[in-house]
Amino acid sequence: MAYERLRTRLRELGPGLITGAADDDPSGIATYSQAGAAFGYQTLWVSLPSLPLMAAVQLMCARIGIVSHSGLASVLRQHYPRWLLWLACALLLVGNTINIAADLGGMAAAAALLTGWRAIWFVPAFTLLILALLVFASYERMSRVLKWLTVTLFSYVLAALFARPSARGVLAGTFVPRITWSGEYLLVFVAILGTTISPYLFFWQAAQSAENEAFLHRRLAAGQPRPTVDQDLRAARHDVDTGMFISQAIMYFIILTAAATLHRAGITDVQTAEQAAAALKPLAGAGAAWLFTAGLVGTGMLGVPVLAGSGAYAIAGAAAWRAGMDEKLRTARQFYAVMALAMLVGMLLDLAHVNAIRLLIWSAVINGLLAPPLIAIILVVCNDAHVMGTHRNGVWLNVLGGAAAVLMTGAAIALIASWL
Repeated sequence: MAYERLRTRLRELGPGLITGAADDDPSGIATYSQAGAAFGYQTLWVSLPSLPLMAAVQLMCARIGIVSHSGLASVLRQHYPRWLLWLACALLLVGNTINIAADLGGMAAAAALLTGWRAIWFVPAFTLLILALLVFASYERMSRVLKWLTVTLFSYVLAALFARPSARGVLAGTFVPRITWSGEYLLVFVAILGTTISPYLFFWQAAQSAENEAFLHRRLAAGQPRPTVDQDLRAARHDVDTGMFISQAIMYFIILTAAATLHRAGITDVQTAEQAAAALKPLAGAGAAWLFTAGLVGTGMLGVPVLAGSGAYAIAGAAAWRAGMDEKLRTARQFYAVMALAMLVGMLLDLAHVNAIRLLIWSAVINGLLAPPLIAIILVVCNDAHVMGTHRNGVWLNVLGGAAAVLMTGAAIALIASWL
């Protein structure tokens, strides 16, 4: 009985698990490494309140996809002004492209550290490999590959153990919130929130939940009873909760690793994730450095498809194009063209030696500024009977979603005030 229950829970894992894991991409790792290097254990506490807030926002997006059978952009196109929709899509696509460039650069640098080969050769190799996965793999195959890649995240748990952190410092940093009212701290704080509760994840979650719903129903044998919407929503909650827990746990261990090694050694400025990995070797040993570096490649293979896919789903939904990972190239040319364009521009930025990696924390900050109004829109949609019918938000989803918008808005206002 327990075994069957476990198998059922594992089968329910899909878009939420992939979304949560993809949140810890090389750009997120760079942000978390900088937080740990600059402030030690002081930002560990952020993982606790951000977990329920992140889970609530992503669950609302999943519910929109399941109930409406559409992605977030499609729903916005039907119910909101076009200028608002296209502005959000344009900002999303620009931010995603910068993130793709940074992630490809981070993956290439990590692969170079592991192999000794030049990083420049890995950029087009990773670009073509990920494009092939996105364009030619079916939804089922792509989901299976991405789910297995989530295993690479646990390299950061092992790296943290190699780092030999201070138990007292970890406990204080986790359970005693400390906020420093300085521009540097607020910048990192907004960047953590922006890379954790990030707009591209909203679009990906809703679109993948809708596509997963259609895929699961197609697989049902003739005459087999279809699950109800309520059953699908319960499965989505388990999926999202699992994915978000893993995401925040990995964020916690990355900050912890950087705090226990880089901050303790006086290295407080980390520009890139691979720079953090290289610095770990003399401080925590070759094992921690290898695990941290290998994790970068795996998380990039998770994050870049989500970045490219979320932008393509958003533009396709806004323009009413055919979209979906099960669509053939000939039937969804525009959808795949947006993916390819974002990937190729990101690759060219790397090959042109434009240091997009330095823009990572600013990209996270931009996400932190863009997310609150999008969360507000998601709350409106999830309480709209015309869209959600009888499956509108309950009290706790509204409270947690509203708290996420308020917290991110307050942090953004505090950051801007610190600049004035």
